[in-house]
Amino acid sequence: MVEWWGKTHGLLIEGGLTYEAIRNSVANAVIAFREGVVELFEFLEERDIPVLIFSAGLADIIEEVLRQKLHRTFKNVKIVSNRMKFDQNGNLVSFTGKLIHSLNKNEHALDMAASLHDHLGDVDDQMMDSASVKKRTNVLLLGDHMGDLRMSDGLNYETRISVGFLNHNIENSLDTYRNGFDIVYLDDAPMSGVVKLVSELFSPASD
Repeated sequence: MVEWWGKTHGLLIEGGLTYEAIRNSVANAVIAFREGVVELFEFLEERDIPVLIFSAGLADIIEEVLRQKLHRTFKNVKIVSNRMKFDQNGNLVSFTGKLIHSLNKNEHALDMAASLHDHLGDVDDQMMDSASVKKRTNVLLLGDHMGDLRMSDGLNYETRISVGFLNHNIENSLDTYRNGFDIVYLDDAPMSGVVKLVSELFSPASD
């Protein structure tokens, strides 16, 4: 897995990828977020709750997508993904930090996570350092692959609620997802159920 990802990254450098090409590709791409994503991010940002976006892809592209398609940033969001390094002319020259692939997207990658708003030049906020995230004892894990359940491996949490989004091959995979995740949503479901869940978690306990 490491060899495959490494060779792929090498081809991006060899091919002369530039940040301008990334910016243009994102601008021309048709990208749709689940309905309710912004509402969820805003709700958590107002309460200083860290949001970690884990991906075996490329952090720089994810950040550009958030910036162009959501037209804003969130101070509580950290990207845990592979990060590119560009020279002064915007040419890709290397990758920095630990390699993240689809089988190691867990807390061991937190040390290379960069706060999105810091990367884009906004005000520094120490709330989102890796140490403070690791001290969190409650985890709400969202994923669309069974392997995503491992993203919280190594965290010393007391409570974890896992939410799975099953978008394809539903008939054959539903039982597996139900056994793995606490909650399962089907068919590219909106984020409204998660928004309702976090709202209830923050509501005062009933008498």
